[in-house]
Amino acid sequence: MEYIYAALLLHYGKQPITEDNVMKVLQAAGIQIDEIKVKALISAIKEINIEDIIKTSTLIPTAVPVTSTPTTQPQPEAKPVETKAEEKKVEEKKEEVSEEQIAAGLAGLFG
Repeated sequence: MEYIYAALLLHYGKQPITEDNVMKVLQAAGIQIDEIKVKALISAIKEINIEDIIKTSTLIPTAVPVTSTPTTQPQPEAKPVETKAEEKKVEEKKEEVSEEQIAAGLAGLFG
């Protein structure tokens, strides 16, 4: 793509599109040059009238209007808020389970 851009720049500047000129443009841009691609480009565009191609091109880039549409993002599910009374019940159940386990363990040692 950069090779085509170089050729278009030369055309726009009314410079001859030659291998040397394309290489100079690419070097100025800091692009590593593949001489085979340069030769292929020059031979491919020899028979082309670039000005006619530009005028008849249907792929003329146009600005796309930017619309500000709010994006809908999934909302996290709301967790029910536990009251302090419910938290106490949960803690008591945990303690009861723990005490029962301890009692069962001691009974197993002495039984």
